[in-house]
Amino acid sequence: MWRNWLRGQLDELEGRGLYRRRRVIEGPQGVEVIVDGRKLINFCSNDYLGLANHPDVVNAFRQGAERYGVGAGAAHLVCGHGRAHHALEEELAEFTGRDRALLFSTGYMANLGVISALVGRGDYVFEDRLNHASLLDAARLSGARLKRYPHSDPAGLKSDLGASAGKRCLIASDGIFSMDGDLAPVPALADLAKQCGALQVIDDAHGLGVIGDGGRGSLARFGLTQDDVPVLVGTLGKAFGTFGAFVAGSADLIEFLIQRGRTYIYTTALPAAVAEATRASLRLVQEESWRRDRLNYLVHRFRAGAMQMGLRLMESDTPIQPVVVGDNQNAVRASEVLLSAGFLVAAIRPPTVPAGTARLRFTFTAEHTEAQVDRLLEALANLPPEMLGIDERQNKLMIAADHSFSVSGSA
Repeated sequence: MWRNWLRGQLDELEGRGLYRRRRVIEGPQGVEVIVDGRKLINFCSNDYLGLANHPDVVNAFRQGAERYGVGAGAAHLVCGHGRAHHALEEELAEFTGRDRALLFSTGYMANLGVISALVGRGDYVFEDRLNHASLLDAARLSGARLKRYPHSDPAGLKSDLGASAGKRCLIASDGIFSMDGDLAPVPALADLAKQCGALQVIDDAHGLGVIGDGGRGSLARFGLTQDDVPVLVGTLGKAFGTFGAFVAGSADLIEFLIQRGRTYIYTTALPAAVAEATRASLRLVQEESWRRDRLNYLVHRFRAGAMQMGLRLMESDTPIQPVVVGDNQNAVRASEVLLSAGFLVAAIRPPTVPAGTARLRFTFTAEHTEAQVDRLLEALANLPPEMLGIDERQNKLMIAADHSFSVSGSA
């Protein structure tokens, strides 16, 4: 019975264009990767600053492994919390302008640990409809009542908050939404949280290192402090180029999570070598601001060319640049055609995004070149308009046959 059920479920996913397949990458992360013996230009990595294979980061990892070995041995509260972990937590707290920081093994576990520790049965959690799955799952598993407000709609949230007067409430949102690339209206959310006595949590996985003064993320971009947004979640596997996550906030918040955060208490600590590598990448994030400048330039270069072609872009000025296709099968086919042309691009489909909004999710890094971005635009121009969800009758700006793009600053 189970075998037939599993096969039937897989066949249904395949028929609906929702089947997911892994690709085996050979060698390190970078703007060029090897898949099945072919060199591809990678436009789907979250290594936004190009630090995952930076020699300083690799060397710090190597030296950390030589000094501490390759395993932490136990959870932080047993015997797994080492000097490297402690130093990284202190440096992350200083970087984010908060009292303390606490390392978690992954961003998913950080969100599960934070929300399940802070709320429970009888409490309310309010979340943006397009929040990352880890935030939504955390609310569901906490036992609190989850209410999802319309995307980036503080007015809708305010209405929901009014109905929960007298209850303990928590508001959680992405800082930058991972599939749309837009920023949350964090100042408005913070104001509502203060008015209603709710606790504000921002998961800034895609903002830290990328935007804001010194790369300090979405909160820094809006000039918000620990008093404005008490709970900040960040991941280390994106702009920092390593692995793991952290939560930053007041000393009492962090001490409470050490005592009550189940995904912190019952998980083996990160290898100390990863902590040392992250300390090196954190220094680079702060010292090499040119990486953010370069990244911003490439994003705007792509957007200029994509808009010239009439592609359906989202309202995003971040490294996440989705092109909405709509149909699941078209998104998969477009991804496969781009693969044959030498580009690795992810086709994102439901349930990751709402039904009818399947898309190609392009992400950019500081290591991409102008020539690679222009080659990607040329490849997109060669795709059938209907594959990209373009109505050809309205597509009066399709690129000329020579594919020459009038992008400001073109080399």
